[in-house]
Amino acid sequence: MEWTAPCIVLSAQPYGEADCLAAVFSEDQGLYRGLVRGGTSRQRGGIWQPGNLVMARWTARLADQLGSLTAELIHPAAALAMDDPLNLAVLRSLCTVAEGALPDREAHPAAFIPLPGLLTRLSLGGGQVVEDAIRWEAILLRELGYGLDLQRCAVTGQVSGLHYVSPRTGRAVSSDAAEPWLDRLLPLPAFLLHQAETDSDPVAWRDGLRLTGYFLSRDVFGTRHRPLPPARMSLYDRIAALTETEREHA
Repeated sequence: MEWTAPCIVLSAQPYGEADCLAAVFSEDQGLYRGLVRGGTSRQRGGIWQPGNLVMARWTARLADQLGSLTAELIHPAAALAMDDPLNLAVLRSLCTVAEGALPDREAHPAAFIPLPGLLTRLSLGGGQVVEDAIRWEAILLRELGYGLDLQRCAVTGQVSGLHYVSPRTGRAVSSDAAEPWLDRLLPLPAFLLHQAETDSDPVAWRDGLRLTGYFLSRDVFGTRHRPLPPARMSLYDRIAALTETEREHA
């Protein structure tokens, strides 16, 4: 049994003196794990950094075995993100959420396709990367069967003025209909309603992370009796702190 495909490295844990156990994500194969011989060595360790795009080959004698992984580096996203703490936080969050949320050996191409471009843009920096990461989490929720319905208001059916989401149903709520339940609703940032670039707005990023994080925590990680990954919570805390800093200097 074997396959070869472009993959994103999601994790690599040391195993023995020089090997590692790696998790990779590909468009056609989904999340796969395997043993990497010499994966922590000086020669190969840089390849297996989470976030890197690699051409991976998985082999095993039987389909249900752990198997072995080898790879060639395509794009060193991990190294390029090191210079910017926010970019690095985004990268770590993406990788840990993907590994924790995706089922093993099950293809989810819609969740994979945006990731290589997103990871490539990390080296460019800017708030667009944060927004794209939140959009990707919304795609992941949809792929796993927990998609948000942001097309029209759940109460009135109107398609404009959508500024909130019901935490119970995941459906959008307009400002006009939201008044009686404002303290219960989740803010809906405008960038989740369209793909156009917006001005960097940490408050919108915080609201977006809170929104997708709520449903990831309840519907994906919660059903497995696990919390959100620490790297994902750390990204939210970083953005929340950024909003406080901007508020103090406003």
